Amino acid sequence: QAQVVESGGDLVQPGGSLRLSCAVSRSIFDNYAVGWHRQAPGKQRELVALITRSSRTNYEDSVKGRFTISRDNAKRIVYLQMNNLTSEDTAVYYCNCYEYWGQGTQVTVSS
Repeated sequence: QAQVVESGGDLVQPGGSLRLSCAVSRSIFDNYAVGWHRQAPGKQRELVALITRSSRTNYEDSVKGRFTISRDNAKRIVYLQMNNLTSEDTAVYYCNCYEYWGQGTQVTVSS
């Protein structure tokens, strides 16, 4: 069965950086785009960044210029590099590929 597994969430100070990783099963990684989503307390889940099979990318407006999504095709991992983090970025971050979702990883931005 296909799997999507996130890692890398942590507590970080405002202005800091963090890199999330999403490991994806071969059966879906090679055929579908991968997206990073997040859900903050009391808010709906939102798409943060997306990368296609050909590495075209798309970002939610609030993270443009701060977040970078990339993929390592050999390792079947999608990364989300997050810079200049603010408290507004605090959320559970989920990775998604096709119809499969990871369990989420907590990112907390606080001093």
